[in-house]
Amino acid sequence: MFRSLLLRAIKPKLKDMNTTSKLLAHSWLHALGVLLYTAFAAIVISSGNALFGNKPSIWGGVAFLMLFVLSAAIVGLLIFAKPVTLFINGEKKEAVTFLIATLAWLAILTTLVITSRLLTS
Repeated sequence: MFRSLLLRAIKPKLKDMNTTSKLLAHSWLHALGVLLYTAFAAIVISSGNALFGNKPSIWGGVAFLMLFVLSAAIVGLLIFAKPVTLFINGEKKEAVTFLIATLAWLAILTTLVITSRLLTS
């Protein structure tokens, strides 16, 4: 949903871009999606006591593991689905470019998150 809203907002600008620029812009959106999803997951995890209480229960562990599996699936799709699709369609150079760009954006975002955390503590 968020991705579709962002794509609608920037779609007119994407028409004027070359293929590499489009791949970089889309990889940025995928990396941003990973950041937003992990922020959501972190909020859910940090609210564990409010959601499940302080009493020991198997359901807290089940919920955590289910969130972990769901997170792996969502983040895996955001990082690897487009490169795999491009690769299968014979666009091998574009697939590698997209994957490397997404990982580079993630590294930049991770550095920014860690740096901001260190500066505010």
